[in-house]
Amino acid sequence: MVPMLIKDLLKSSPDGHQVVVCGWVRTVRDSKGLVFIQVNDGSCFANIQLTFDRNAPSNNANVNNIEEELKKLNTGASVKAKGMLVESPASGQAVEVTLEELKCLGTCNPDEYPLQKNKMSMEYLREHAHLRARTNTFGAVYRVRNQMAFAVHSFFQERGFQYINAPEITCSDCEGAGEMFQVTTLSMEKIAELGVKAGQGGMKIEDAHKIVDYSKDFFGKKASLTVSGQLEAETLATALSRVYTFGPTFRAENSNTPRHLSEFWMIEPEMAFFDLDDDMDFQEDFVKYLLNWALTKCREDLEFFDKRIQPGLIAQLEAVVNSKFVRITYTDAIAKLEEAAKNGAKFEFTPYWGCDIATEHERYLTEQIFKCPVMVYNYPKEIKSFYMKLNEDGKTVKAVDVLVPGIGELNGGSEREEDYDKLMKAIKDRGMDESVYDWYMDLRKFGTVPHSGFGMGFERLIRYVTGMENIRDVIPYPRAPKLADF
Repeated sequence: MVPMLIKDLLKSSPDGHQVVVCGWVRTVRDSKGLVFIQVNDGSCFANIQLTFDRNAPSNNANVNNIEEELKKLNTGASVKAKGMLVESPASGQAVEVTLEELKCLGTCNPDEYPLQKNKMSMEYLREHAHLRARTNTFGAVYRVRNQMAFAVHSFFQERGFQYINAPEITCSDCEGAGEMFQVTTLSMEKIAELGVKAGQGGMKIEDAHKIVDYSKDFFGKKASLTVSGQLEAETLATALSRVYTFGPTFRAENSNTPRHLSEFWMIEPEMAFFDLDDDMDFQEDFVKYLLNWALTKCREDLEFFDKRIQPGLIAQLEAVVNSKFVRITYTDAIAKLEEAAKNGAKFEFTPYWGCDIATEHERYLTEQIFKCPVMVYNYPKEIKSFYMKLNEDGKTVKAVDVLVPGIGELNGGSEREEDYDKLMKAIKDRGMDESVYDWYMDLRKFGTVPHSGFGMGFERLIRYVTGMENIRDVIPYPRAPKLADF
């Protein structure tokens, strides 16, 4: 008999039909001959209660066996139970299962099990990432993560987009920041030995790179893990019109903060024939669709987060869904921030034209000035990526960041530069290796079109939807500086 998921059992009619339940024990309580076992299988927030009455007359031939199996149960043990689904007299639950058969599938030594009934810190649970999904908090996080991934695909598929897979190994740096993980089969130890010998011969430090012969490396040239699938997505958008990539990306930024990961998932659509205004309309629809999905499909888990993690979370998400996003130029946004600073607003980083707007500025715009989501566009070209379309003023680019109350930037994008000469100049001005981008420049030579896109960090979305403080707590196995062992 196939076991039913607990989320389905809890919605079933308590008519006494036989069911099979599998899961992990949360608690076992023995009260005057009545045994109550709370079991959870991760399918939903709630547990189902298994009951066994030692005092009731029974023809059940498995009574002795049940007693033996009960002796093996502690928090964390796995069980398989068969019984009758009946109406529960207990408050807060509609049904329960009266035991007919019980099997402890895996014991759990309470003296060694890291997850105990007492409250555990997020940092402690991070040290036991392989077990933390069994807690209420992380079970809810991963269920929400699952639903939001499905929502991402649903949004794009409903709008005629093609799902593509961008390569994880690349020779180009989309963001131009150089914070990439190198991929190589060359021996670092041998290179170090050569370096020592060369140093004895008087080689200068700045010439040390000459020791590395990339022609002998696996790919024949320097390669890295991708920081973005955008450039490759553009190649397919200029053939299929509307595409999106949704996969892992990597950034070797040595920032050990609650907002940074070294490995994370990115949602990156690219749309041919879209200008910046089209892109902004689309991003607003996307954010509202995802948040509405969470409010509808993940209500029980969000109620838990609202109660235990971030009070007011649901109201905050509903406010974004029901808001019209304000649109303001970067220049006007900076002017408002400068005015606020003159009137007594305290900022750690002083706002000025040309600065990269910090999180504190983003939140001030959304939470204090406009009290709703804000889309800031037309940024100075110096603080944005090389591929963004230059405005006629020659100083700003058609870039936009979407800011929401409670977290600041949620996603951002731009209209891409479709003019060959202007894009080549941007590459040269930044001292980038032109040869690495030959294929990318071909898009501007052969049937170039206006096109736009944006990126959203999936973990940033999950952090916003759940109210979790640390981004490392919304991905099953966080990767960060000095953290890659499990």
